Amino acid sequence: MLALSKPVMQHFPFTKSSCKASTLCPAIPLIDLSKPDAETLIINACEGFGFFKVINHVVPLEFISRLEAEAFKFFSLPLPEKEQAGPPCPFGYGNKSIGPNGDVGWVEYLLFTANQESNVQRFVSAKNPENFSVALNDYISAVKKMACEILELMAEGLKIQQKNVFSKLLIDEQSDSVFRLNHYPPCPDIQVLNGSSSNMIGFGEHTDPQIISVLRSNNTTGLQISLKDGSWISVPPDQNSFFINVGDSLQVLTNGRFKSVKHRVLANSLKSRVSMIYFGGPPLNEKIAPLPSLMKGHEQSLYKEFTWFEYKKSAYSSRLADNRLMHFEKIVAS
Repeated sequence: MLALSKPVMQHFPFTKSSCKASTLCPAIPLIDLSKPDAETLIINACEGFGFFKVINHVVPLEFISRLEAEAFKFFSLPLPEKEQAGPPCPFGYGNKSIGPNGDVGWVEYLLFTANQESNVQRFVSAKNPENFSVALNDYISAVKKMACEILELMAEGLKIQQKNVFSKLLIDEQSDSVFRLNHYPPCPDIQVLNGSSSNMIGFGEHTDPQIISVLRSNNTTGLQISLKDGSWISVPPDQNSFFINVGDSLQVLTNGRFKSVKHRVLANSLKSRVSMIYFGGPPLNEKIAPLPSLMKGHEQSLYKEFTWFEYKKSAYSSRLADNRLMHFEKIVAS
């Protein structure tokens, strides 16, 4: 039983893929966290793509498979049961509507806080909410640990003396981090409605406003990232690995050296896709500005200083595809 009603063309955006068979698309950067060159490769990936894949990570595969199983159990429930866990204000179950500003997609989702143990029983009407809660908290704890290790490798690669300059923002008890489970049901009507060259948007193009995002999905295609020239490339799925996104806040902290990656998800006509995303955010009162240690010579800051609360409020009052950082950029005299 599908969670979503049949697609209605006027409500769901469509797009055409940018990569053609004759186009040589660049490979997604691959980082082996067990290798000594990991920090250098991470810096290169953050500067060139704002995105990379990690292998040989510390997250137990058991945690991954257990949470995925619980997610599929929940999303396979009848829609009225799932809707008892919503709407997401800000946490809970959502269906098709993404945020309060009119964005929609072929997706249903669960949103949780990630800076403390999530009480799943409050809004998940599962048969065994305790099992869901344990699976969720074990997974978040392990992924948060990996995210902090990656952020410390970034600091080392940038030659920053304070190794935990980024990771401390996630470790802080007041860290405003979020965890999201997305489910993209099969959409068999895509080709019937639009022809084989078109795709229905599961989740529209956007950047993530936080510091870092850690994504894992099952073996179903759909994720795409945008390159510097504006073209889109598909990210091959790998259920045992993780994908890392540079967020807007990290772009600001590095004064634009790292690039926040624009990404989107296309619906699949045959297979269900489940993704799990940890969004590592700073405390609400944390001031975000380029780190002085990264400013070379007379280099000027490209961004105005702001708190995470100010940026979050601005970001979540905009549409997905908007350039959210534009309002915080400085006009630097040449």
